[in-house]
Amino acid sequence: MSERLEETLKRALGDRTAATLAKLGLTTVGELLRHYPRRYGTPGEFTDIRSLRTGEHVTVMAQVRSATVRTMHSRGGAMLEAIVSDGRDTLQLTFFAKRTGVLRMHEDKLRPGRTGLFTGTVGEYRGKRQLTHPDYLIVGVDAADADEAIYEALRPIPIYPAAASAPTWRIARAVRTVLDPLQEADVPDPIPADLREQRGLPTLLESLRLVHEPEHASDHERGRARLRYEEALVLQTALARRRAEHAALSAVARPARTGGLVDALDARLPFALTQGQHDVGKEIARDLAADVPMLRLLQGDVGAGKTVVALRAMLQVVDAGGQAALLAPTEVLAAQHVRALRALLGPLGDGGMLGGADNATRVVLVTGSQGSRERRAALAEAAGGAAGIIIGTHALLSETVQFADLGLVVVDEQHRFGVEQRDALRSRGERPPHTLVMTATPIPRTVAMTVFGDLETSVLGERPSGRASTATHLVPAQNPVWIARTWARVREEVDKGGRAYVVCARIDPTEPPDAVDDSDADDRLDLEPAKERPPLAAATEVAAMLAERREFAGVRIGLMHGRLSAEEKDAAMARFASGETPVLVSTTVIEVGVDVPEATAMVVLDADRFGISQLHQLRGRVGRSTAPGVCLLVSSAEEGSLAYERLAALAATTDGFELAEKDLELRREGDVLGAGQSGRSSLRLLKVVRDAALIATAREDARKVIDDDPTLERHPALASAIHAWLGGDQEEFLERA
Repeated sequence: MSERLEETLKRALGDRTAATLAKLGLTTVGELLRHYPRRYGTPGEFTDIRSLRTGEHVTVMAQVRSATVRTMHSRGGAMLEAIVSDGRDTLQLTFFAKRTGVLRMHEDKLRPGRTGLFTGTVGEYRGKRQLTHPDYLIVGVDAADADEAIYEALRPIPIYPAAASAPTWRIARAVRTVLDPLQEADVPDPIPADLREQRGLPTLLESLRLVHEPEHASDHERGRARLRYEEALVLQTALARRRAEHAALSAVARPARTGGLVDALDARLPFALTQGQHDVGKEIARDLAADVPMLRLLQGDVGAGKTVVALRAMLQVVDAGGQAALLAPTEVLAAQHVRALRALLGPLGDGGMLGGADNATRVVLVTGSQGSRERRAALAEAAGGAAGIIIGTHALLSETVQFADLGLVVVDEQHRFGVEQRDALRSRGERPPHTLVMTATPIPRTVAMTVFGDLETSVLGERPSGRASTATHLVPAQNPVWIARTWARVREEVDKGGRAYVVCARIDPTEPPDAVDDSDADDRLDLEPAKERPPLAAATEVAAMLAERREFAGVRIGLMHGRLSAEEKDAAMARFASGETPVLVSTTVIEVGVDVPEATAMVVLDADRFGISQLHQLRGRVGRSTAPGVCLLVSSAEEGSLAYERLAALAATTDGFELAEKDLELRREGDVLGAGQSGRSSLRLLKVVRDAALIATAREDARKVIDDDPTLERHPALASAIHAWLGGDQEEFLERA
C-alpha cells in the first residue's frame, strides 16, 4: 500500500474529524476510501411545493423555517419534524430514530434560515404533504452556493454506512477531501495491467472516484463492478497460491491394502454402503495413495454417512502403518465419535485386548477434562503407536500430544475451527499428513469455490437406506391452542418410546443467547424503531415449566447446556439416550453430531431467531433411525417477514443443499464473506450468489497469474493486497464462512 493510503486520517483531516471516523473503525486514508456507499440517493425532478403530488419522487429547493426533535412517548423512539418553504408553500420533513441523539445531526444542519435541496418521495400525513427521511444538501454546508447545490443534486447522492457521530454527509465530505488530490501513482492497483485491459476495467483510482463521486448511476455501477472483480481476484489469487504451495509438498503415500482393516470393516458393517459412499471412498483412497498431501473437503447433508467414509479412510492409513487423528469441536461430539467408531469396529478396535481381532487397532480419546491417569494412558498409546485412531478436541493440538506416525488428520465440522488450528496437526512430523475436512453444513458450489478454494471437494448427496424422514411444522407462539398441542405431541412420542429435544436460545434469563439471527434488522440508525421482540425462552426456565405441565406428568425432564462440565454433559446425554429422561431441554450445544437414534421429536423455541443452516443442523438430531421424526418450530415471526420466509423454506424441504442456496438468497450482502466471520473483512462488495460467474472468471485469471508468477514477485500490488486484506487472522474467514 502506498504512503498516501497509509496516511492517518488524523493527519489528513484533523483530530476532530478523525475521532468521529475512528468510531466506524476508519483510521487511514485507504480505509476511508474503501468505506463504500451503501446506496445512492436518486435525484428527483425539480418542482415547486405547490405542484407536488403524492407518490412522486421530487427535489425541491426550500428554506428551513423550523426543526424540532421530540420523543414519541406512545410508540417509543424519537422524531424530528422540520418545516421548509419555497416562499409560497410549506413542506414537512420527518425523520425517525431509536433515540434523540441520532437526530441531533439533522437538527444541527437544518437550522432556520438555511437553504437546501431536499429529495424524496412525497407522502401525506394528516392532510399535510411530507418527505420522510429525505436526502438533502444544505447551501453553505454541503455546497458552496446554490449553483453548486443544484449541480450536486443532479448527481446520485452517496449514502454511507454511518453512525450518530459520523453522519453520511460528514463521511462524504471527508472522502472528497482525501480523494480529490490523489494521483494514479498514489493508488497502486492490485489488478495487473494486462488483466485490467483484457477485462475492460478502470484503474483503482478511477473506480474509487466513480463510486464516491458519480455523475450518473452508470458511473457507480461501473466502479462497483470493477471493485467486485478486484475482491474476487485477490481472494482467488490467495487460494491459488495456497494450492500451488500445497502441491509442492511431499507426504507419505498410504495406499490401500487388500485384506486389511478396511475390508474387515466392510464385511462386518450391518448395512450396505451407498453408491455415494463408495464413490467418495474411492476418491479419498486415491488421494491417500499419492505422495502429495491430500487436502479434501467431505460435505454431506445431515445423516449422509460421513462418519463411515471417514473411518474407512482412517483404517486405510492404519493398514499402511500410520495413525489417524480426528479433531472434534466439542467434548460431547468427541466422546460420541469414540463410542460410534468402537461400535462400528467391534473386535477390530480392540487391539492387544482379549477378544480383539488379529489385525485390530485401538481407538483412544484425548480431551482437556480427562483425569490425569486416563490422559497419560491415552497419550502413551498415541505416542507409542498402539492407538491407530486418536480422537479429541482442541486438546489434540497441544504439544504434549505426540504421535508415532501421524498419516491422516480428520477435522469434523470445519467451520468450528480456524486455519491455524487445522494446520497445527498438519505441521507435525517431517512431512505433512493427509487432511480430510468434514462438514454437515451443506455448502453451495459457489461458496465452496470461494471459501474452500484450496480444497478438493467430495459430496455425499444421498442418505443411507432405512433412515426415516422428518416432518417440519411451524407453530405460532402466540396461539395457546397450538402450543398445548405441541407439548401433547411431544408426550405422544415419549409414550411410543421416543425421545424429544426442546431447544432454547439461552441457558437462563440472565444469559445472552447462544444463537440469535438478526438478519431482519436494518443497520441504518435513522429508521423508525422496530417492534420490541418478546424475551427469549431460557433452558432452565423451560425445563422447570415443562416439569409442571400436566402433559409431562410422570416424565422426567433433562437439562443440557454449555455451562455443564464434560462429565455432567455425558451423564445428561446418557440419561436421555437410555430413556431415563426422555425429554431433554437444551441449548444449541446439541446442534452438531449428537446421535441418539431413539430421538424422534424436536421443539425449537424462538425458532425465528436462528438461521436456516443452524435449524437444519438441529433438525438433523431427530429421524436418525427407522422411526419418522417431527420438528416443531415455535415462532412469533409475522407472515411476510424475512424470518418467516426462512422458517417456511425449512418446513418445505429437508434437502440441505437446497436450503443452503435459499439461505444465501436471504442473507444480506457481506454475511457470507463478511465481518461476522473474523473481525473486519476487506471483502465488502462480493456476493457469491450474484457474482458466481465473476468469481469463476477471477479464479481462472488467478490461476494464470500464479502459474506465471508463483511468488507474485512481479505483481507487488496484488501481493500487498493479499497481505493487507487476508493476512494474519483475517485469513481465518477463508475457512469459517
